Amino acid sequence: MTLQTEKHAGTQVYITTAQPVVSVVMAARDAEETIRASIESVTRQTYPDWELIIIDDSSWDTTKLIIREAAENDARIRVHENIRILGVAKSRNIGIELARGEWVAFLDSDDLWREDKLEKQLTFMAETGAAISYTGTAYIDEENNPSEYVLRAERELTYPELLRKNLMSCSSVMVRRDIMERTGFASDDMSEDYAAWMQIVSEVGCAYGLDEPLLVYRMSGTSKSSGRYRSGVMTYRAYRHVGYEKLPAFALTARYALHSITKRFLIGMGRT
Repeated sequence: MTLQTEKHAGTQVYITTAQPVVSVVMAARDAEETIRASIESVTRQTYPDWELIIIDDSSWDTTKLIIREAAENDARIRVHENIRILGVAKSRNIGIELARGEWVAFLDSDDLWREDKLEKQLTFMAETGAAISYTGTAYIDEENNPSEYVLRAERELTYPELLRKNLMSCSSVMVRRDIMERTGFASDDMSEDYAAWMQIVSEVGCAYGLDEPLLVYRMSGTSKSSGRYRSGVMTYRAYRHVGYEKLPAFALTARYALHSITKRFLIGMGRT
């Protein structure tokens, strides 16, 4: 994508002249406290050939105003506003439909990227020939306090290993757009991103992991999967969605839960 710049009232505005390499999809609802920082973590990327598609899921707060202002200041930012609440899965699917890039990346409206995330991940994917990749993850709490714990990325994450534990934080994933268009996200009553990664990895063989914490994940007590029981139910439904019968899905969920509880303990303790 070729970029030209103009300046209006002291603000640099990017004008796109071709399709971008990476389409970044961000679903948002009532995210006024965090979304500005999330957007800025994209606009500060050292790799410039991206578009950011923000799907506002009928927010009641000032989220709409924040993302409209961001789009006015940077032509690489595109905004879609749902007229009613659709949920994160359908909102992300809308973003995928609107995407023009060869690659699709995801960033939640409360997470952050290191400024070289796209540059390093694209280089890594070119070197490995990956169809889907992810990075390591660092953690902060709702008050921006960091944990010393880092979720490491395995260079080659196979399907059997992914069944045991999901190392692929959604906001770290980059995948070929044609694959993501075929897969999409199922529904909000399950771990929709985990179900998608399982489907994709079973198709392409493995996901490649860049073992650097290029994503900063914000831990929240109000997130969709924050409750342990609810998280277990959603994980179980993801296994069922990809084709496992009830008993195997239950066994897989129990094994997954053990890893998840251990990870949350380490994040809370702030140690590696």
